[in-house]
Amino acid sequence: MHSEIDLHCHSTASDGSFAPAVLVQRAAERGIRTLAITDHDTAEGFRQGQKEAQAAGITLISGIELSCVWGGITVHIVGLNFDPDSPVMKAAEQAQTAARDHRAELIAERVGKRLQHAFDMDAVRAYAGGAQIGRPHFARYMLDRELVPSMAVAFSKYLGAGKPGDVKAGWPPMADVVRWIVESGGVAVMAHAHLYKMTRTKLRACLTDFADAGGRALEVAYGQMDNNQSGQMAALAREFELLGSCGSDFHGPNRFGLDLGVMPAFPKDVTPVWHSWQNAG
Repeated sequence: MHSEIDLHCHSTASDGSFAPAVLVQRAAERGIRTLAITDHDTAEGFRQGQKEAQAAGITLISGIELSCVWGGITVHIVGLNFDPDSPVMKAAEQAQTAARDHRAELIAERVGKRLQHAFDMDAVRAYAGGAQIGRPHFARYMLDRELVPSMAVAFSKYLGAGKPGDVKAGWPPMADVVRWIVESGGVAVMAHAHLYKMTRTKLRACLTDFADAGGRALEVAYGQMDNNQSGQMAALAREFELLGSCGSDFHGPNRFGLDLGVMPAFPKDVTPVWHSWQNAG
């Protein structure tokens, strides 16, 4: 399905392929009317995309995707429609940047030990272009230096889940991240919950804590999600009385053919998250 609303995508402000202005242009070309650029641990994508969005007639919602930990598992919480100039959000971005910098050093140390290679961190930062350093930047570094034959191998052997570069150190508790978003006037959304390696019982416990902390929405229509997964997320949204959110999680051209606006149809029996701010307006 193609949606005119995409509330989860990434720009070069984190690990996306397109600059915020170019991402907004692509959204306009694809008929998207409401967009949130949700870069990892920074709202710079929103800040840099506002002028282009206004020119293109797109409603650009402030967005961010914050990394955090619950029960020893890394989870991602999307913040939507918050005040990006809020002191709380600015402090959150600074804290997450510090955590990412520390994490990057640990990734370099652990993967470097496995590869017997000393990472040039200035070169890794150059791949990030001054934005947040993520594992894809390490993968590009490794590929260009012929340490791996492909990006896929970089993740499957060194950077993916359970591998040396899968560093969780430094992320704050989930409740803190939810609080940052709420105190900045925004809506906290549990991102791609179907991808977390949790039993259904554990996921329900996570959602209980999420809602208790002030979380208000769950992604029920997401990029590569199939209809069965969408149905499961919709059922959880109803059970926990959460609003539903949707997004492609588009980072750039990929082998799956995923693009902005590509996701399952939004479940009819779940209240969309955007109703909360439309009604408030």
